[in-house]
Amino acid sequence: MSDEVVIVGAGIVGLAVAFHLQGEGRRVRLVERGAVADGASRGNAGAFAFTDILPLASPGMLRKAPKWLMDPLGPLAIPPSYLPSIAPWLFRFWRASRPDRYRRSLVVQGELMRVAAAAMEAMVREAGLGGHVRADGNLQLYESEMELAAAQEGWDQRAGAGIEFEHVRGGRLAELQPGLSPRFVAGTFTPHWKTVDDPYHFALALFDGVMARGAAITHGEVTELSPTEPGVRVTLRDGTVLDAARAVLAGGAWSRPLTARLGDAIPLETERGYNTTLPPGAFDLRRQLTFGGHGFVVTPLSTGIRVGGAVELGGLKLPPNFRRSEAMLNKAAAFLPGLRTGGGAQWMGFRPSIPDSLPVIGPSRASRHIVYAFGHGHLGLTQSAATGRLVADLLADRTPSLDIAPLRADRF
Repeated sequence: MSDEVVIVGAGIVGLAVAFHLQGEGRRVRLVERGAVADGASRGNAGAFAFTDILPLASPGMLRKAPKWLMDPLGPLAIPPSYLPSIAPWLFRFWRASRPDRYRRSLVVQGELMRVAAAAMEAMVREAGLGGHVRADGNLQLYESEMELAAAQEGWDQRAGAGIEFEHVRGGRLAELQPGLSPRFVAGTFTPHWKTVDDPYHFALALFDGVMARGAAITHGEVTELSPTEPGVRVTLRDGTVLDAARAVLAGGAWSRPLTARLGDAIPLETERGYNTTLPPGAFDLRRQLTFGGHGFVVTPLSTGIRVGGAVELGGLKLPPNFRRSEAMLNKAAAFLPGLRTGGGAQWMGFRPSIPDSLPVIGPSRASRHIVYAFGHGHLGLTQSAATGRLVADLLADRTPSLDIAPLRADRF
């Protein structure tokens, strides 16, 4: 049997796991069904959102959801044909949004983000990725003082977690982002928010580093993970069999069929995210802007300006609805007068989403030699290094730096 650790999935989470395992002297093999970092790792908003500790499953989201669902191109959409399939997940989401469960998830998310910030700083330094990281902060925008007041509870919770922010208006708002529509009367600036120059380039740079340290890669779709007497057997659709000492499932939105075969019924769903990346220079964008009332962000990248976000709960099989990208771009043009909207490239990707807004990190039911690392929703890039550190702890039989009980698969 090989002493390798097989990592299923070569997105940003799988790559961060590989990097951390290599740091402990382990041999790793990535198994990727498509191209490296070609899923959500390619087209995300590029943020290290360590201050984003508020779970999506929240009482506030429940209040907004009915209004948003009335607009098929709004911040939240569920295609009618998909409603029967997603109904059990929506019920779990509703339960996770109850105040007591929301507060528990908020505490866990805050603790995970503290680990994530430290782990990412270390990984960026050790992997030589500092040139890809920007520390411009984030500016969340409000169209009325009432909207800001409605968001204040969330900012109070962030303040309780030690997160620094500044409510801004007037000249300070214009200084942070010139050229905003006058409809925006206030904003909240989080100065320690960071972004990357381009999330795909960041992931590929990490992949190059992992390969330079001796990783191997196999391309193909994994159809089964099987515990064996000494370790794990990994079977691919083309008949390839890999025997390994350990395996890590970091397959993102494609992870559920494999966990089901291992006896873990995990409520993993797919948030389909949309964006348009405009050419460089399309607007004088100083930092990432969040239009929370409309469910999207605008991010300055080295490769252009990315307008995207929103949530479409539609699974893996339905065709993309790029009218959603167009709707966000039209709003961005109204919010940022002077934005040049021509020449953009549209994209849709699959975010792996768990009802309680927390990832699944921990051993499988079938074997402690098979460890799960998926379900990060909007926060895969942000929490990737923390996930790598926690998985390394688990495979070394160390007590993790964070209590993983709220993240384990058996919480369901």
